[in-house]
Amino acid sequence: MGRRAYGALVSRSTTGKVPLADNAAAGPADQERERGEAPRSVTIAYIAESAGVSVPTVSKVLNGKSGVSADTRARVEELINRYGYRKPASHRSNVVELVFRELKDMWAVEIIRGVERVARQHRVGVMVSEFGLHDGVSPAWEDTVSRRPNCVLSVAQLSEAERAQLTAKGIPFVVFDPIVELPDDVPYVGATNWSGGRAATRHLAELGHRRIAMISGPEGQLCCAARLDGYRSAVAAAGLPVDPDLVVHTGLTREDGCEAARTLLARPVRPTAIFTANDLQALGVYQAARDAGLRIPDDLSVVGFDDLPVVAWVDPPLTTVHQPLTEMAVAATELALTLGRGEQAPQAGLELATTLTVRGSTAPPKS
Repeated sequence: MGRRAYGALVSRSTTGKVPLADNAAAGPADQERERGEAPRSVTIAYIAESAGVSVPTVSKVLNGKSGVSADTRARVEELINRYGYRKPASHRSNVVELVFRELKDMWAVEIIRGVERVARQHRVGVMVSEFGLHDGVSPAWEDTVSRRPNCVLSVAQLSEAERAQLTAKGIPFVVFDPIVELPDDVPYVGATNWSGGRAATRHLAELGHRRIAMISGPEGQLCCAARLDGYRSAVAAAGLPVDPDLVVHTGLTREDGCEAARTLLARPVRPTAIFTANDLQALGVYQAARDAGLRIPDDLSVVGFDDLPVVAWVDPPLTTVHQPLTEMAVAATELALTLGRGEQAPQAGLELATTLTVRGSTAPPKS
């Protein structure tokens, strides 16, 4: 409601409503609300009057600029969403913005490759941004919003506030491989993580392994939880006990995988096979096995997840779950560009199939 002095003289109508003392002096937002009508044309000025702020303040919110209090920003964005105000598409650049929290491993390269493939076909540019691990809104995020890209493909897991900010500014976005539950209307592209975890563990069970450990990712990450659930399902289906001592939660780096594997291999009865939540952890298992004087796959079978190109060249080549990262990036970019053109997406969420790639790091256990 606009902040307006209506005067002291009012009269109560038979409907119980208190009309404005001087409706002719009221703005269009006040008049339409008084008549119970929806706005005919939602403009920045209309949003400003409804929120009781200036037009420059609304402009700052729309463009992701600083200098607006959190309460005012929230009030303006709520009105923008309520009235469905969208900036004209012509105000957005012909660029897909690809955003990461961190750019530090080979996983990102496969994603960038897929985005670039689609961008070339559609003759659009690609901007790659790294936000860093901030709890709040980072300067890099503010820069992304102010650039007004055609659309955003987010490998970084956007917060509710960041998603609302993009929506308020009419910038379509797609989340890549979400690690947290998303509202039903948030578009995303992921992979069949549960099926991949189940296929990896079933392969080890079919080889005859009975003590199959898993190095999982951080607790609470959706993709890692799905892979772990797939592991547990396959263990149970093979008639094996689900031993909590054979599951370790850790980070998704090579160093984390190495430390977790050392813990597992130091147990009085060590596992004969280890399934990891990603390939980098699996490479850490290789290091831990060498340090312990174990040979892969003679003494220990190892299965990873992702199928990064490098794992086909390690010794022995790694058996892993192929996650089609490049194809996922292609699908996510196509979806983002569809939304950027103002077209309706055929579906909000899409999961691409994973497959098991068997190489030399798995074999039957020693009898």
